[in-house]
Amino acid sequence: MTELVAPAPATASPTWLRLKDALRRHPTAIAGGIVLLVMLLVALLAPWLGTVDPLALAPVRRLRPLSAEHWFGTDMMGRDVYSRVIYGSRVSLTVGLAVAFVAVGVGLAIGLVTGYLRWLDAVMMRVMDGLMSIPSVLLAIALISLTKASLNNVIIAIAITEIPRVVRLVRSLVLSLREQPYVEAAIASGTGLPAILLRHILPNMVAPLLVQSTYICASAMITEAILSFIGAGTPPNIPSWGNIMAEARSLIQVAGTILLFPGLFLSITVLSVNLLGDGMRDALDPRLARRL
Repeated sequence: MTELVAPAPATASPTWLRLKDALRRHPTAIAGGIVLLVMLLVALLAPWLGTVDPLALAPVRRLRPLSAEHWFGTDMMGRDVYSRVIYGSRVSLTVGLAVAFVAVGVGLAIGLVTGYLRWLDAVMMRVMDGLMSIPSVLLAIALISLTKASLNNVIIAIAITEIPRVVRLVRSLVLSLREQPYVEAAIASGTGLPAILLRHILPNMVAPLLVQSTYICASAMITEAILSFIGAGTPPNIPSWGNIMAEARSLIQVAGTILLFPGLFLSITVLSVNLLGDGMRDALDPRLARRL
């Protein structure tokens, strides 16, 4: 009589290996990552890539067409549009990355606690539902109107509008993970709440939070452009794609390129972030990974 031996359980590949394999199968995600990296380099090297001071006024050169001296032309005040667009990448990427970091960090902390403590869950989730019932742009405008216009205040205002989405995601994951046998075993062995959250639950949230952070980054850049376009975002002395387009909207029939180039840079950057996020989702979601 032969002895039956149970097959050894397949070991899950590390997250970075699954991510690398899935990105290799998704050329659009690779393209998005490359474009995003290029935009980050453009933002970092703006002082060297910009041809002139983006705030330098030269009324005698206003509304100049595209030329070797002014690659994207000049605006109504004679400022070089190319330099302003290059420096504007700093604002959009700073806002996108900072908002993603703050929203995920704060949302993770709130979601971990509220998802595990039932008595706090009911109260906190009603607060989150109230924030989500207000359109994000209107909520950001209301928050900014209470303070002076600055880059830091724009980041804080947009981050507050994104936190409820992260809280709901983390809460749903905690409610699912807390019922897993290894968590129940940790509770039975007398493990404290902080250790359970940090050692047993948090590591299983890395993948969905990475994907969510890419979408928050893209959404934050669009929201910042909208706020700046309507005059509620970054102050005029800070070049951003939103306020460049806002200043050019009355000149669309005279010098449409002033509106075209910042809008094009914004669209390409947001698209690259979304493509990278889609690739990461396919790589880190086990249900989608099995289809690859």
